[in-house]
Formats: sequence, structure tokens, C-alpha cells
Amino acid sequence: MPDRSCNDEGTYQHRELTDAIICCFYTVYNTLGFGFLEKVYENALLAEFKKRNIAAAAQTPISVYYGEILIGEFFADILVENKVIVEIKAVRNLVPEHDAQLLNYLKATDVEVGLLLNFGIQPQVKRRYFDNERKGRNRVTADNNLPQIKAEEAD
Repeated sequence: MPDRSCNDEGTYQHRELTDAIICCFYTVYNTLGFGFLEKVYENALLAEFKKRNIAAAAQTPISVYYGEILIGEFFADILVENKVIVEIKAVRNLVPEHDAQLLNYLKATDVEVGLLLNFGIQPQVKRRYFDNERKGRNRVTADNNLPQIKAEEAD
């Protein structure tokens, strides 16, 4: 059973899971502080997820289609339990382009919840939601595109 010792009250989709991810973020931030490259924070988050038995996969490839034509591929920093895309930044301040990046990741998949985590001078967290019904017919679905991860694969 995953250790998600954060507030699970509320009506947000995957609230308990996003609260657990945010707790992991603050644990890593309080341990490492700011100033490292994003990859260092990614690895630390993965280690923290593993300690809490939260399934996560790093650098998950996601294909982008224009209609039915494959036009590109990007890599989500971390996909958590096939439910939440986590985008990691290590910048002074988040800017609108960071939000747009995460929203486009959500748009290209059937994942509806994303977290933007900034390991900057001040820690920043933004939660984003993009309802699948608003995404249109031509989006890529996670069943066809994202690898399905299990807790035992998070080792």
C-alpha cells in the first residue's frame, strides 16, 4: 500500500496522489535546496517515490499527432501511476511557457492531471487539469501510447 500521508480530502481528480507527489517534492526540496540541474531533482523524486511505494517512470515518451500523422515525440519528466504527468523545472520563476508545455503534454495524452514543480529559489507548485472530453478526437491515448507501469517496476 503506497504511503500517502498527505491530506486526501477535496474534490480534485487524483487528489490523494497529487498530494503525495507534492509531499515528495517538498521533502526533496528541503533536503537538496535549489541550484541543481533538473535531472538531479528528477532522480531524487524517483528515489522518494520508491521509498513511498509510488509507481513512477522517468522520461516517458509521448508521441504527438497532427490528425493521424505522427509529427513528433516528447518526453514527460515523470509519469506517476499512469495518472499524473510531473514536469520538473529548476528556474528562478515559472513563466507561462512552462504552463503551456505541461498543458500540451496533457493534451497529447489521456492523462488529465499534471503537476509543474519548480526547484527554484522559492519552491513552486502548479496543478493543472485538462478534461479528456475537451481534448478532441485526435489525441493520443495512454492505452496506445504510454507504458503502463506497476509499483514493482518503480525499483
